[in-house]
Amino acid sequence: MMKAKLWMSGMLAVVLFVGSAHALDIETMKETGSAFTQIAKEALPAVVFIDVRSTIEVAPQRGYNDPFGRGYGSPYGTQPRTYRQQGQGSGFIISKDGYILTNNHVVRNADRIQVTLGDGRTFKATLVGTDPKTEVALIKIEDDEDFPFLTLGDSDKLEVGEWVLAAGNPFGLSQTITAGIVSAKERSEVGITDYANFIQTDAAINPGNSGGPLLDIEGKVVGINTAIYTETGGYMGIGFALPINQAIAVKNQLMDGGTVRRSLLGIAIQEVDAPLAETFGLEETRGILISEVMEDSAAEEAGLKAGDIIVELNGRSTSKLASFRNHIISFAPDTQIELKIFRDGKYITLSAVTKAMEEDFSNAIGANMAKEKLGLTVEDAEEQTSGRRASGGVVVADVEEDSLASRAGIQVGQRIMSVNRQRVDSAEAFYEAVEEGIESSRILLQVSDARSARFIVIMLD
Repeated sequence: MMKAKLWMSGMLAVVLFVGSAHALDIETMKETGSAFTQIAKEALPAVVFIDVRSTIEVAPQRGYNDPFGRGYGSPYGTQPRTYRQQGQGSGFIISKDGYILTNNHVVRNADRIQVTLGDGRTFKATLVGTDPKTEVALIKIEDDEDFPFLTLGDSDKLEVGEWVLAAGNPFGLSQTITAGIVSAKERSEVGITDYANFIQTDAAINPGNSGGPLLDIEGKVVGINTAIYTETGGYMGIGFALPINQAIAVKNQLMDGGTVRRSLLGIAIQEVDAPLAETFGLEETRGILISEVMEDSAAEEAGLKAGDIIVELNGRSTSKLASFRNHIISFAPDTQIELKIFRDGKYITLSAVTKAMEEDFSNAIGANMAKEKLGLTVEDAEEQTSGRRASGGVVVADVEEDSLASRAGIQVGQRIMSVNRQRVDSAEAFYEAVEEGIESSRILLQVSDARSARFIVIMLD
């Protein structure tokens, strides 16, 4: 009987405890809900619906070739055709004079841009500039009045697990806000843009949300909603937002001159694995190993050397190749940066001033990686439009003896049509694709010659 009483008392205590916890949970949920409500009230007036009209021209067709090169169809082709296209998306005002950040794909090729505010007012807007390589675009309302605007936060301070809210106009449904968390950071391997380290979130993002803000719990913008992963065309719990710090760097250049220039350090790099860390005397498996320093580069002027391991960039830990590259590229030329490196068993800090990425250096890092990792050099191919030989792709110019490419059977003169299922039609595109794919343990190449085409997997480990 006593045991029963004690058991019942224990049950009573448990019930009371659970009840108290439940009450606390309700209060916490109320506070969170109130925070979301307040963010929505303050943010949505500055979130705009963007309606775009553009004219698309289709080039004239001059007949077709079958797989054996035999032409058919009209030899004179057809006249160019044009048609009107309508697009929609989201954006957000970042200044009282009406500057708006959005995505490049929302406003590209626009003949007319109209924005609608949360209160229903509509205004014409002009395109200030776009940057397709990061998917950032800047437009401005053609009016002199003061507009509500959002405060830009610091995306570098975001942590995985933090609450975030996505605002925009999904499927044309204006003034929508959804909540979720930061699922991951520095996603650079998703193939959305050339240069970006995306924030991944499970806040619902759908078509029409593109260009809208991703907000932190303080209501500050930490990202621009850009893309989703989907197999259905709709939300599946994986959305991507461009970090606002990268967008700010692009925005500043667009406001200054309408174009974007990027930075280069002038180094070839590779990730540090456990054997490398042990060999260089590094206690942790982390950082970026410099395998080569280019002559007359910013890195050489800063005193960087082959064998240095970069462990921090401007005070932030770094270990991923694409992420590190994208951070460097996002700086405007002549930007001073701080690099913490591990050299000869000691940590030292060096300052470097970035140099402009000129056209002839734009694929230098990827070219070095392809040569070092694969033993492969390519060059642009001349287009061919008849015969069985494939057009497009890049031509293999050199294969090093006993390299991974050589052991895979790749030969000089063959064409590489795609890298990891991404079509490549220039040496620059090939090297960029190799650089992006180098983080994985394998690279898939589609190789073609005069007789046939095949896929080749090159294992990097």
